[in-house]
Amino acid sequence: MQQALRKRILVTGGAGFIGSHLCERLLEFGHDVLCVDNFFTGTRDNVLHLLDNPHFELLRHDVTFPLYVEVDEIYNLACPASPVHYQRDPVQTTKTSVHGAINMLGLAKRLRAKILQASTSEVYGDPEVHPQPEAYWGRVNTVGPRACYDEGKRCAETLFFDYHRQHGLRIKVARIFNTYGPRMQPNDGRVVSNFIVQALRDEPITLYGDGRQTRSFCYVDDLVEGLIRLMATTDDVTGPVNLGNPQEFTICELAMQVLAETGTGSELIHEPLPEDDPRQRQPDIRLARELLDWQPRVALAQGLAHTVRYFRERTGA
Repeated sequence: MQQALRKRILVTGGAGFIGSHLCERLLEFGHDVLCVDNFFTGTRDNVLHLLDNPHFELLRHDVTFPLYVEVDEIYNLACPASPVHYQRDPVQTTKTSVHGAINMLGLAKRLRAKILQASTSEVYGDPEVHPQPEAYWGRVNTVGPRACYDEGKRCAETLFFDYHRQHGLRIKVARIFNTYGPRMQPNDGRVVSNFIVQALRDEPITLYGDGRQTRSFCYVDDLVEGLIRLMATTDDVTGPVNLGNPQEFTICELAMQVLAETGTGSELIHEPLPEDDPRQRQPDIRLARELLDWQPRVALAQGLAHTVRYFRERTGA
């Protein structure tokens, strides 16, 4: 990449699972990357291999407080994204989504920078429309245990579009569906990491409910490609745009694929379904195909192989 095309890019939550992969890819494209994280769920281990890169900078900072830097683009990924983590301190989760959005939007307004919000499929709640298109407004319990995340992200979307309408800010909103891959935390409570870690430890695999609820799993490399393509669109493309894999699996089917990939004989056990846990989750990605020329390319079996290898190396199993 020629020097004239180099951009200064801020990634909040950049030491997290998705954020670290995004930082890595942006550096490969020749940009200067400022990674900001308070390490609530992110970890320095995820970006240790980037610290010697002269175009990478790591800053410990909480986005609920203002940040004063000079950048050209902002990817706002800061927020715990798994139920175990975001329910640990629900008030802080909401503040991260809402105050963090206000602070990053204020920074973008001052700099006239383009800004992308990492929103979530959780804005659809427990959906009555399947698969979920961007035009669907969702079905969310505003007072349930998941509301700190669901409603925090919904409010952040509102703020982004109000800044766009009121101040002409160049915004992009991505609604991220279930994503998996290397650098997931083994204790984050997400279904893919839970199943892999339990299988590698020869522990029973825990299914919540009857295991017939569905999810759609997107490999992290595909997701990062979608984020970068969305950021590169013209200013009239704001989103929201669904980013996820439209291939749908039951949780039981995922468990069987994990058992096949790990080669272990863990039994399946059932626990009660958590409150407000969605029964169905599948993205309608027609808009992403049309606007971004994007769709996932990594099949679940291939992505699980990469992810199991990562957890084997991390746990020594």
